[in-house]
Amino acid sequence: MPKTKLQIIKPFLAVSNLPDGDALHRLISTHDGVFNHPTLFTNPPFDGPTYKSVIDRFASAAAAAAQDGGKAAVEERNKSRREAIMMYRILGHYVEIACKNDMNTFVSSGFTAVTKPQKTAPQPLPAPESPSLEQGQPGEIIVTFKPVPKALHYQVSHVPVPASGPSVNPTTVFVTSTKPPTVIKNLTPGTTYAFQVRAFGKLGYSEWSNPAQRMVI
Repeated sequence: MPKTKLQIIKPFLAVSNLPDGDALHRLISTHDGVFNHPTLFTNPPFDGPTYKSVIDRFASAAAAAAQDGGKAAVEERNKSRREAIMMYRILGHYVEIACKNDMNTFVSSGFTAVTKPQKTAPQPLPAPESPSLEQGQPGEIIVTFKPVPKALHYQVSHVPVPASGPSVNPTTVFVTSTKPPTVIKNLTPGTTYAFQVRAFGKLGYSEWSNPAQRMVI
């Protein structure tokens, strides 16, 4: 039998790094949501007035720290902030259970659900940039090109560029990485060659890069 994957509603609890104003907004929303719905949330871990007093103390301390900026004011703000966020997290775990995985009930609590990032489908790789060419030993060209993100390997092609005459099929070389540079050997001195690169990814090969040309010595 195929397995049914249960999607559990999880509250967003990572508020520790939020600015004071954003953290207070979430605290107030959850206070109003949970304690204004006593028929949905019948047995919270603490009562509404207790939670509200901690939120108010944090709000006052945050305002004082913003205005004063002194060490004592900041320490008091941090202390009251930690206490309020701890209660927020405890309440969030309670709501996760009490909502019985019903989204309408969960939303009424004032908490925000954690959303999983959507998987994006693989995209075709872009064509690499035109390669750089340097003369190596006689009859050799050193081909350098920039890596393409998510490329699994590459192909380098080269073909003579005659002034006239029939076209010639390119010769391709399999390349696993951009480093070290690829050395193309057994080229004919005095002949100009055009070089191109393409990248291979999950959806196959990219388009070929723009060609780069150089005469071989």
